[in-house]
Amino acid sequence: MKTIHVHAAPSEYILEEGALQSLEHHLMVRGIARALIVTGEKSWAAAAPFWPTMNCVRTTVYTYHGECSLQEIETVSSIMSQYDAIIGVGGGKVIDLAKAVANEVHKQVIIIPTLASNCAPWTPLSVLYDETGAFIRYDVYPVASSLLLVEPALLLTAPRDLFVAGIGDTLAKWYEADVQLGKIAHKTVPMMISYEAARQCKQILLAESARALEAVDSGTLNDSFIKVVETMLMYAGMVGGYGDHFGRTAGAHSIHNGLTALEASHHLLHGVKVAYGICVQLMLENRPDEVKRLAPFYEALGLPQSLQAMQLTVNDKACYAVAEKATIPTESIHLMPIGEVTAQRVFEAMQQLEKMCAPTA
Repeated sequence: MKTIHVHAAPSEYILEEGALQSLEHHLMVRGIARALIVTGEKSWAAAAPFWPTMNCVRTTVYTYHGECSLQEIETVSSIMSQYDAIIGVGGGKVIDLAKAVANEVHKQVIIIPTLASNCAPWTPLSVLYDETGAFIRYDVYPVASSLLLVEPALLLTAPRDLFVAGIGDTLAKWYEADVQLGKIAHKTVPMMISYEAARQCKQILLAESARALEAVDSGTLNDSFIKVVETMLMYAGMVGGYGDHFGRTAGAHSIHNGLTALEASHHLLHGVKVAYGICVQLMLENRPDEVKRLAPFYEALGLPQSLQAMQLTVNDKACYAVAEKATIPTESIHLMPIGEVTAQRVFEAMQQLEKMCAPTA
């Protein structure tokens, strides 16, 4: 029997308009009298119009330095003795930092996302980078967040490109789970939950993303926006939470990590690089027809299917550097049951994809 460790969900999840007005109540019932707010400059500016006045709970704001790095985790952890809990207010890196610190100091973490771009608000794990933005590793924690509090009107104010990148990142949940779980004949119940959640990621995004983007463009909430947001948070989080290593990441995210070897890629959003990684993974699976089927969806959202579409260099040396980093022994690309995945094999898949999908002049 295949062993899976389930990391299911935050202890409490609330999504409703005006949700932040109840924040102090939720802190008090958890016995929290002092909390450190970890955030970024843009994140805090976005959250400020929605932030409640607190009469009983004392808070201090800490502005992080841009990366969820080991140094930053150590810095924030060193001041946590004064606080009962940590509140992460922001996007994926801020939230991952808050979760990492909470794990380090064994205190509660409350998550308040300011944008919908990945499942970081849901999952008890952090992606760690070095100070330059290069990927190091994933850490999975034994305790999930105490509360995930979501104000949909706040998420609606986030930049459009971040929302689109979130769709790209979440779409990968299906392809990375399918390549691992699809061929397992006798799935455990957690595997079945993970696999169905992954399927819903693809189906809902393909069906609802266009209308969800209408909400972003108009600044008016609609049902499709809520569905896409909850798919990014909940369904995407359930894929890894119930599927464990079978549902967490595979080829697409390894290609993302490989791209961090190129300094020119560091400005690109996580989900944009993962969306490209989906296509490389499909080429490794010998599924070019699926790449072509996704092309209209990618084109409609402005997601890239080639290096050229990301305005990255396509010379052999740069491509091979990406392939080498994507295939280091600890990478999740090796979880794909398609034989040995070497740097040369990834390099060739990237080259084939470039010929097939690169924009024509």
